Amino acid sequence: MVSPENRQEFLRHLDVGKIQATIVINDIQRAIDDQLKPDISRASQSYLSYSWSEYHNLEAIYNWLDELEENHPLVAKTVVMGKSVENRDIKGFILNHRPERPNPLYGVLEGTLHAREWISAATVTWIIKEFLTSNNTEIRALAENFEWHIFPVVNPDGYAYTFSTHRMWRKNRSPDNVKTCPEGVDDDMSHGVDLNRNFGFEWMTIGASSDSCNNQYAGPEAFSEPESRAISNYVLALNEKGNIIFYIAFHSYTQLIIIPYSHVVSSDDALLSGNYPDMYEVAIRGADALEKRYGTHYRVGLSANVLYPMSGASFDWVKSAVDVPMTYLIELRDLGEYGFLLPPGQIVPTALETVDALVEMGKSASRLGYYELQYSGANTVFFSISMMLFGVLFALLK
Repeated sequence: MVSPENRQEFLRHLDVGKIQATIVINDIQRAIDDQLKPDISRASQSYLSYSWSEYHNLEAIYNWLDELEENHPLVAKTVVMGKSVENRDIKGFILNHRPERPNPLYGVLEGTLHAREWISAATVTWIIKEFLTSNNTEIRALAENFEWHIFPVVNPDGYAYTFSTHRMWRKNRSPDNVKTCPEGVDDDMSHGVDLNRNFGFEWMTIGASSDSCNNQYAGPEAFSEPESRAISNYVLALNEKGNIIFYIAFHSYTQLIIIPYSHVVSSDDALLSGNYPDMYEVAIRGADALEKRYGTHYRVGLSANVLYPMSGASFDWVKSAVDVPMTYLIELRDLGEYGFLLPPGQIVPTALETVDALVEMGKSASRLGYYELQYSGANTVFFSISMMLFGVLFALLK
């Protein structure tokens, strides 16, 4: 972003460097103001006190989760994963349509690890509503096949800060590494850690910074932040109870379905994640299903190939630590026209097509045997290859 008073100087530097540039958003403040205006045409898209015609602050989201528990006590309950730097609850929602089953499969959805990505929280709350109330048989099947643990906002301090002070804030609000930043960078930037660089897998090896004034500051050490520790402790405890089949982290923007691992830069290393071919197939089918509704195209692949290499990401740690078979990071709309300032009118379309993707990903994972197998990475790869060879043999014998 370039302020009006610095515009001419910025253009001069571009000219000296013979760099071509295009203005994407001419007036950032207007875009921010517009994002806070409800989309009246979507006013009917609501459930209880919550509407998807607008973006909601943390208090409204948490109050709505409490409402859901009050209105659906037999299948739903709120849960606090842990506390943030500023002692806010990291509140989530557990949905179990079949509480009588002794050994449920688990699915975990993570939202808004990066504070400014409002469409993440909006989409995850929509998924909660659909999993809880939809009469669509395919959505219902996905909802009922798992006990879902869903957290719309896992960076509550940062998210609250985007409403109160700094709309484009990304990190948490840790004060531990505050310092004077270089000229042109507000000292407030030294607050906080990029939580999606703070997890203890390949920490600080690539795509992360040791400078607290940087938006990708990974923290003084892996798991230095209470938010990343809360997520890791919760996942480890849940894994002790049974099989986690899905872990999906929702971010924005760029329309991607990213597969672990994000530090690898060679396609030869893709198989480090064991069942990469299956994860890729499931993701491709999800992206195809998503595209059918509005024509929104999502790319699929390793982060290094479709976005950039990075390390210390939550979903990579989940894959490495407990080998959840279907682990993804989904970058939601758009491709940059609005970026983090996606208008409220795009909340429902984004959410609808995302649910389409999840339904197809669920069906694809089931077809590959992940609902039935006692999962281990090596066994599942063997299962998939065996099924593929069986299919080839069957075709030759026909």
